[in-house]
Amino acid sequence: MAPKISKKQIVSITLKQNAAYICMFGMIVCMYALYVELSAESDKTYRALCDISETISCSKVFTSRYGRGFGLVDRVVASDSILNQPNSVFGMLFYLLQIVMIFDVSYAVTFTQLSMALMANVGTVYLAYILYTMGDFCVVCVTTYVINFALLVCAIFKLLAVAAHEEAMLETKKRR
Repeated sequence: MAPKISKKQIVSITLKQNAAYICMFGMIVCMYALYVELSAESDKTYRALCDISETISCSKVFTSRYGRGFGLVDRVVASDSILNQPNSVFGMLFYLLQIVMIFDVSYAVTFTQLSMALMANVGTVYLAYILYTMGDFCVVCVTTYVINFALLVCAIFKLLAVAAHEEAMLETKKRR
């Protein structure tokens, strides 16, 4: 008889730790993006570390209409609405929720985590397209795209592990 594996052991500690580190890095990047955006909005002469040239400028991207509410929220609600937050605020919320869900190995939470990571990557593709049409390169933006993709990969591996464990548990019950 195979040793009994607890549900907490099905997703490796390494995968959880890596996902948590990725989320923390995402939070730091989003905090920096928010700092740059607020600084650039309040001081027109502000130059961020990520403002390398005219075509490589994160503050130019963050202060554009697409830097708040993904350039979509202001079409539904007023531009000064509390819902029309900087994209970095939505990013921080996303990474916080991902961190909370990392340590829960239930199928429902894991599926929700994967769904959120998929939606974040759809948003990433949309924002990358906007960045391309603006003719700008944003180092901070591209960093968040990589972070979002890494979280998607972690969520896929977690879901596969949870699904395999659930299937093994069903097989064990059938044998009894």
